[in-house]
This record gives sequence, C-alpha cells and structure tokens, in this order.
Amino acid sequence: MLAVRLPGEQKIQSTDDPDPTPGPGQVIIAMKASGLCGSDLKPYRASAAARKEQSRDGNLNISGHEPCGVVAQIGVGVANVQVGDRVIVHHYSGCGNCKHCLTGWPQLCLLGGHKVYGFNTDGGNSDYMLALASMCVPMPDELSFAEGAAISCGTGTAYQALKRLDVNGVDTLAVYGQGPVGLSATLLGAAMGARVIAIDPDEDRLKLALQNGAEVAINPQKDDPVETIKELTRGEGAHAALDATGIGPVRRQMVQSVRIWGRACLVGEGGEVTFAPSPEIIHKHMNLMGSWTFSTVVLAELAQWVVDRRIPLSKIITHRFPLSAAEEAFALFNQGRTGKVVFEWD
Repeated sequence: MLAVRLPGEQKIQSTDDPDPTPGPGQVIIAMKASGLCGSDLKPYRASAAARKEQSRDGNLNISGHEPCGVVAQIGVGVANVQVGDRVIVHHYSGCGNCKHCLTGWPQLCLLGGHKVYGFNTDGGNSDYMLALASMCVPMPDELSFAEGAAISCGTGTAYQALKRLDVNGVDTLAVYGQGPVGLSATLLGAAMGARVIAIDPDEDRLKLALQNGAEVAINPQKDDPVETIKELTRGEGAHAALDATGIGPVRRQMVQSVRIWGRACLVGEGGEVTFAPSPEIIHKHMNLMGSWTFSTVVLAELAQWVVDRRIPLSKIITHRFPLSAAEEAFALFNQGRTGKVVFEWD
C-alpha cells in the first residue's frame, strides 16, 4: 500500500508498505478521504533532526489524523462495526477504562500516554489504516467521505468550541483565523444563527469566509479588529469570540473584542499570551475558556447535525488530491491561503 510520512524540511516520504492486518479489537479501514490540518504543518516544517528524534526507533509514523473510509477487515472480538460500514475515525485512543475514555474522550485519558493517530502512531495517509474498532464512528450515508474527513478533526474542533461558547441566534460571534478550523466555525456559527465576523490577514480566506456565512470580514493588516468589532456592535463588542490561530497578540485581541458578560474560547494550539486580567477579563465578568478537539459522542452528533440541517460543508473544501500528489498538496496547504484540503481515494 502507498503510505505518506513527514520527514521534516517540508518534504514528503512516500513508501510502498505491507498491508496491515487486524489484531483483537482492531479493524482495517480502506481509506476514502483524509484531511490536512494545521497540526500537520508542524512535523512538515520541522527540522530533519527533530523528526528523527520524534520517530520510533528511527521509523516515522504514517501521517494523517483526519481519516474516513470503509471497514475492510475486522479482528477478533469486534462487535460495533461490520465489514462495509462507512466510518469516521476518531484519531485518539487511551486506556479504554478510565472515566474519560469511557465517555468518549480518550485524549483526556487519566493514565496518560494516549495515542494520537498520525503523530505518535500510524495515521490515515495510506491506502489502508489499522485502527481500534472503538475509534470508529458511524457515518451517515448522506455525508460524503471528504466531508467526513473534515468533521474528523477541523470541523469537529470548531463545533465543540461553539458548543462550549453556547453560540445562539442572539450572538455576534467573532472568529479569529479563517483556516480550516476557523472557517468551519464561521460556517457552523452562522448555521446556529449567529452574526459572524471573520478576521484573517489573507484576502483569499476572507473571501471564503464571506461565501460561507460571515456577515463581515476584517483584514487586521488594514483595520484594527477590536475597534471595528466595537463599531459594529454599538461600542459593546462581540457576545462570543473564538481564536483559531494560537498567536499571542491575536488571542489578546480576541479577548479585547468581547463585551461585558461575554464569552471567549482559545482553540488554536501552541504559543503564549499575556492578558491584563483586571480590565480585560475580571472587570468584564468574561467567561474565558479553552476547547480541545471533541469526543466520539460529539463527532457522531455533528455528523448527523450536518446532514439534518443540510449544512453545505463541502463548500469549505477547496482542494482535493490523490495521495500520490501528497507533495503538491502539502506545499499548497503550507501557503496558508486555502480552505480545507483533502486526499481522496477512488
């Protein structure tokens, strides 16, 4: 089978690997779609030395943590899926027994050492993927595989954050960053009834935001987003805001643009930020929170919600590639000007 790994230095390693076989409790997924995420760019851009240090005995893991496909084989003891089932793969696994694992949150496993597929164990950028059956979430027939791949990380992460923010039709929602996660938050936030203000320095991504539910688009290189948001809200600020960038100064702007009694959510990974707690948070009675991906339960909920509400999720998918064009796909995504980019199999 064709498999793609990330050796660093913005290079791609494509290999012909043996097809995997399932052990007890495991399944083999015939891959149909696999998405690219901002998290994939960290190993892609890393130094070769750093990637070698992160490898297992010098062997890099197969990349890809947004897998979607069809169950091709099942191992002993598998009862929750059958061969032929269409599934979205939740890209974490833990001990399976602690309270977080049992409620669908293996990334919060109390025993630690949870696995992240595509990072510290093999992921889905290959013709076949070995996965635990417990990671497989049924996918509605009405959902395309590419949409399922988007939901399996970026769009699911945005949805969980919007749930944390309790976004509703009364809200003005500011979404900082319009990459795949932020663009998903724009699309879903608008579907929840919010008035969405999208912020991003790239004009192409701002155009995508306006096409996918944003009422207003702000380029922070041209206009101060905090002041512009206040002007648009009679001086009060947004009811809710979400940062999908992980950039310190942008995070602070996100907090500053929220009104008294407002809600703000940190979603973008990495980086640092400094707040002035009294004027920016305490004196505003602000609810400042974090949100990290989602559970298997939320993943299934979102897949059905997209279908039931007829959310045009395919509109945020701007580029589709075969896995054999991984070098081209990563180079394009690395430019930071696309919507969702996915690999597709026939």
